[in-house]
Amino acid sequence: MPTSESPDAFYLPLGDGRFASSEHTGGPWDPRLQHAGPPSALLTRAIEQHEGAWPGHVVRVSVDILGPVPVAELAVTTQVLRSGRSVELVQAELHSNGRVSARATAWRVVDVDLEVPEHPEVAHDVPHFPDAASPLPAGWGGGYLAAMEWRQAGGIWAAPGAATVWGRMRYPLVPGEQPTGLQRMMAIADSGNGVSYVLPFEEWLFINPDLTVHVAAEPRGEWICLDASTTLSDRGFGLATSRLFDHAGLVGRGAQSLYVARRG
Repeated sequence: MPTSESPDAFYLPLGDGRFASSEHTGGPWDPRLQHAGPPSALLTRAIEQHEGAWPGHVVRVSVDILGPVPVAELAVTTQVLRSGRSVELVQAELHSNGRVSARATAWRVVDVDLEVPEHPEVAHDVPHFPDAASPLPAGWGGGYLAAMEWRQAGGIWAAPGAATVWGRMRYPLVPGEQPTGLQRMMAIADSGNGVSYVLPFEEWLFINPDLTVHVAAEPRGEWICLDASTTLSDRGFGLATSRLFDHAGLVGRGAQSLYVARRG
């Protein structure tokens, strides 16, 4: 668990788009390397804050993880790749040690006020929200996992298979700033392959080089639910998919491509 001396945010701004990464970003395998959740949220923040041609909403974020992200000083840059009257493609890059460690692209659509005709709705029941926090399974650790509060709503964390968990950031992404709903969703979406693993951690790798989240509604509140499952192929790849909820309903769908291999 974080200590009283721990920073009060995942990242500490240094000015000019640079950030110091705190211990809360550390991944479960090596405390010197980040879990991909916080960098995905930081890239999303940069995209949301990049001035567009018009007011709009992000409807899809795709993150490509180009290499390990160290728990160290990072720099974030943004640019518009394509701008039109109704859609815009924005890119953000995360730089560390002189290279691009991660890149995110996001589609924005123009903000309009529509009277949408009545139409059939697909029912998506919101998963149960447990009353108390759930302890992490034995052997699970790292700054990121401890910096999130978890509540298990379905499946068994300590056993392979699909799982449903609620998660909440214990700290803001940067000091003195409330994360947006999309930032909260991106912070947890990269955990889909971890909570729904189907092969033992001790013997297998199932690494995702990417994360894509399609937004169904603007997430509200601190808590995001991750309802995840994994499918593997004997050709060395797989797919982790997730449904993402807030307390009101479905807010997005996530997908992660997986590289699968035996350890050692």
